[in-house]
Amino acid sequence: MTIKVFRHASKRQLLLLLCIILMQFPLLAQSGIKVTGRVFDAKGDALIGVTVSLVDNPQVATVTDVNGTYTIQLPATGVTLRFAYMGFKEKTVRVTKSAVIDVALEENVSALNEVVVVGYGTQKKASVVGAINNLEPSKLNLVSSRSMSNGFAGMVPGIIAVQRSGDPWNNNSDFWIRGISSFAGNTQPLVLIDGIERSINDIDPDEVASFSVLKDAAASAVYGVRGANGVIMVETKRGSIGKPQVSVRFEHALSQPVRIPQYVGSVKYLELVNEMYSQDGIAPYVSEATLRNYRDKTDPELYPDVNWWDVISKDHADNTRATLSVNGGSNVLRYALVAGYYNENGILARDKTKAWDSSLKVDRYTVRSNVDINITSSTVLRINIGGYLQSRNAPPGDITDHRAFYNAMRIPPYIHPAIYADGKIPRIINKANPWASLTQRGYERLNHSNIEALTSIEQDLKFVTPGLRLKLTYAFDKFSANSVTRAKNPDYYHPATGRDYEGNLITSIQANGEDFLGYAKDAKWGNQSVYVEATMSYNRTFGNKHAVNAMLLYNHKNFDDGSFLPFRTQGFAGRTSYTYDDRYVAEFNFGYNGSENFAPGKRFGFFPAVAVGWIVTQEKFMQRLTKVLSLLKIRASWGLAGNSNINGRRFAYLSTIANNGEYYFGSDRLLHRVGRAEGDVGVPDLTWEKVTKVNLGVDVGLFANSITFSVDLFKERRSDIFMKRTNIPAEAGFINAAWSNFGKVDNSGVDMSLNFRRRFGKDWEVSALANFTYAHNKIVEIDEADAVKGTYRSKTGRPVSQLFGLVAERLFTKDDFEADGKLKQGIATQRYSAESSLRPGDIKYSDLNNDGEINDLDQTAIGGTVDPQLVYGFGATLRYKMFDFGLFFSGVGKTHRILGGETWLPASSIGAGNIWSNIDSRWTEANPRQDVFWPRMSTSTYKNNEQPSTWWLKDMSFLRLKNIEVGVTLPEQWTHAAKIRECRIFLRGNNILTFSKFNMWDPEIGSNDGLKYPVMKSVSLGVSFNFNN
Repeated sequence: MTIKVFRHASKRQLLLLLCIILMQFPLLAQSGIKVTGRVFDAKGDALIGVTVSLVDNPQVATVTDVNGTYTIQLPATGVTLRFAYMGFKEKTVRVTKSAVIDVALEENVSALNEVVVVGYGTQKKASVVGAINNLEPSKLNLVSSRSMSNGFAGMVPGIIAVQRSGDPWNNNSDFWIRGISSFAGNTQPLVLIDGIERSINDIDPDEVASFSVLKDAAASAVYGVRGANGVIMVETKRGSIGKPQVSVRFEHALSQPVRIPQYVGSVKYLELVNEMYSQDGIAPYVSEATLRNYRDKTDPELYPDVNWWDVISKDHADNTRATLSVNGGSNVLRYALVAGYYNENGILARDKTKAWDSSLKVDRYTVRSNVDINITSSTVLRINIGGYLQSRNAPPGDITDHRAFYNAMRIPPYIHPAIYADGKIPRIINKANPWASLTQRGYERLNHSNIEALTSIEQDLKFVTPGLRLKLTYAFDKFSANSVTRAKNPDYYHPATGRDYEGNLITSIQANGEDFLGYAKDAKWGNQSVYVEATMSYNRTFGNKHAVNAMLLYNHKNFDDGSFLPFRTQGFAGRTSYTYDDRYVAEFNFGYNGSENFAPGKRFGFFPAVAVGWIVTQEKFMQRLTKVLSLLKIRASWGLAGNSNINGRRFAYLSTIANNGEYYFGSDRLLHRVGRAEGDVGVPDLTWEKVTKVNLGVDVGLFANSITFSVDLFKERRSDIFMKRTNIPAEAGFINAAWSNFGKVDNSGVDMSLNFRRRFGKDWEVSALANFTYAHNKIVEIDEADAVKGTYRSKTGRPVSQLFGLVAERLFTKDDFEADGKLKQGIATQRYSAESSLRPGDIKYSDLNNDGEINDLDQTAIGGTVDPQLVYGFGATLRYKMFDFGLFFSGVGKTHRILGGETWLPASSIGAGNIWSNIDSRWTEANPRQDVFWPRMSTSTYKNNEQPSTWWLKDMSFLRLKNIEVGVTLPEQWTHAAKIRECRIFLRGNNILTFSKFNMWDPEIGSNDGLKYPVMKSVSLGVSFNFNN
């Protein structure tokens, strides 16, 4: 048909058609290329209203739609597009042959006033009115330790943290937010990893993307009862749009104890024993000839001089940390993977001649994979899978944290060596050979494993109304533990008494052991939890002045640890925030939670909180000061939180049946009958423990926020505290004291932070920080006898865990005794020891009740508490070109201990234990001073001088150089050939210096006698580098 048309067409018509076709080519050339694509933020969320324009001709432009999609007609390829959006960094892209260009924009933090993590969501920092502090994740890596909590002290205002042990398996720090506000139940803060309650010490610091501390009721109210003690929120790293980013970090450290107890040697020990015998009129314990053998070391096996701490420990311990991180993705799928390994070889010794390894060492493998998938332009699926495998190798039994050092204290240096040259192992009856208990009894391997899974789906409901989102979360965790024990006992011999004619040691068998290792394995149920959450959120700004943020949430948790019934909790939470013109902020939060512990009708509690804020620097009258005063914000909050944890008691409104099978009558418990008896009495009126929190805060920024300062004043009143009534007569017939809502505690204080960051020229940068926290609590009401209230013995008006003891006036002198050795008239009788045994040099106590006797009724509040009330930290970092240097100090104050323990007094019974190296500071007849450390020594156990008193009360405050570090970042031109984008090599020291008035052992460890695995100081060398993509 077409051919026929062309046949019948005239030449003129064909020529006209050809001209028309040729004219179309310039028009086609002018139409160029049509480019389309989508614009996202780093998280993959579509950005609406992004301006897409031609750099050379801004008139050629378009904007993205509700799905973040754009389409633009360009004149040709080879041109450049500009993508601009408020709050994000501008980006330009050169157009090549591709007709589809997707772009990810990076947030401009300075323009956004920084987005921070808050309860169940995020908010602009300017609109946050709760007491929230954020910590840079990199600062969590400053400590070479398995436990992340060991880096908290002084680093975050509001957190009070102390590390009570250096045992690699048990070295987690104790920490509280704003101190302790209850004398019963749970005082630990809630720790959330990606919104799920998990352990802070079971993740690698390199997994952390953000770290936030929620301190007041306004910040934590949405967590209801779980947030009564504050909240620590950790968000793990998520993928971002871009090519794969691969980073590797490796660090190896050598460590030694910060400070360990020091004891005297054999010669000094025996001389002191002889001195004690002499003052008691007894013949010397050892002869001068024997002492000479010890001095001359004539036979170290018969006359040993053993430092047992040196024997059971190595010269140093070591640890290794390595992590691999991979991050990247597209606008459809983004991923983040962090895999880590940690190994620590403890300080305790092993016998390398044995085929088995009994040394203390810990291995931990961690992995976390977070994947985000954009199913549609408005639907995001997030899948998190993480967990760890952790194992400990150690001698059989749990002896590494305390028992090993207790055994070392109990054996004096002169008794016997660790092992004789002929291989025989000596031991004293009823005591352990410290070295053999660690190295000769086999080994035990304990494994912990945990898997953590979370799946959430987020739906943007902008088709309903802009700013509305729905999120559904499902998570489950499973923890399990198992162990294998290969144990035996060696042959033990009595200490040698001499040598025979052939020079062999004369000894005899004490206990026969086994020739081969036994075998036993064990597995525990562990625990598992399932968590479900549904959240509806709304975030929108109207007219550029009215910002509204709202959230409504429901959650349910099922926790099963193998108890008779799983633990179940459920609750609702909500938050509404309104900000006007970035100047005035008002917020309302609430939690509505249920608990199994209360009777029907009392199970649910409503816990509201309100907060207001005023950003003063946004006012017009402040604009002339903004060059100096860049931020001034005033915050205030009030809120109510609750607690339903009753020290493990469940269904407290129901009575239980005791398993002891007997019912006792009377206070003397002499009369009883066999049969089932009532256990815990049900209390149907039991209700929520409540805490009312008030907070007033001020945030200040100077010189474009190069200097920032924040201070918060807080006060808490905890009431209806769960406690067992102790002031109930035995005649009431209760086998176990009944629970009751009885008790009040006030807790108040201040926390503050100061930060400075400034760049000088292009080569110098200086940053510094200082944090301070002080929290003081006071018991307002506690169940105690009327005769005690208002007296020196009362706990009311004292801090929680207040130390109590006798008041030591001085040491007795000769003037206190009659000629017959009895105390003079008018001096109170010391009832802890027989009066006939009292001597000058013993401790004299105050008779506070004036009854003429010294006993427990004379004990009163002395010093303060073991847990510190004051924590602070300060440090600085200096960078010059490729070099950096930093240091950080942390310290604690208002912390005390009453020293004491088994065999605390030097040589209180012969062979009982070691004698401290400061023994020269003691009372003697030749040196009857009152300012000595030790009272007189005695050949027998003497209770009078062992009593808890102000004599043994010591201030455990200290300041520690927590971190000192020097690093060098290699220039990129040096590493480019190896495809490495950034490489930093660093040398670091942890706990290098400690300053304290107390110097017998490290004041931080949790011990009254120093017999604890010591906190370690370390020096490490490390490298971190990122590969080019």
